[in-house]
Amino acid sequence: MQLTGYALRMSIFIGEDDVWRHKPLHREIVRRARDAGLAGATVLRGCEGYGIHAMIHTTRLLSMSEDLPILILIVDREDKIRAFLPELDELIGDGAVLLDEVEVMTAHRTPRP
Repeated sequence: MQLTGYALRMSIFIGEDDVWRHKPLHREIVRRARDAGLAGATVLRGCEGYGIHAMIHTTRLLSMSEDLPILILIVDREDKIRAFLPELDELIGDGAVLLDEVEVMTAHRTPRP
C-alpha cells in the first residue's frame, strides 16, 4: 500500500548509546515499527546536539564526545502511529517523541526515452 495524503510523522529523539537488551535501541524501534506494519522508518545520526541534561554531544575531534543524537522518523496513518506509541513507552527512558501532521506526496520518475 502506498501512503499518500495526510499522515502523522513521529520523530523519536534518543542517544546513540541507548540500548535495549544489549543492542542499539534504534534498531529495536525500527524492527518493531516494521513488525507493526508501519509505512516506513528512517534513522539519522546527528553530528551535534543536547537534550534534557543539557550536555552537548558532538563529533568535533577535541571534545571526543560519544552518545551522539539519533533521530528516528516514522510516517503512517494517525491511527497506526498512535497504536505504536505503547511500544515506545516500554523502550524509551531518556528521549523525546514528537508527532506532527504531514502531507505525503510521492514522486514518480518519467522513464527516459
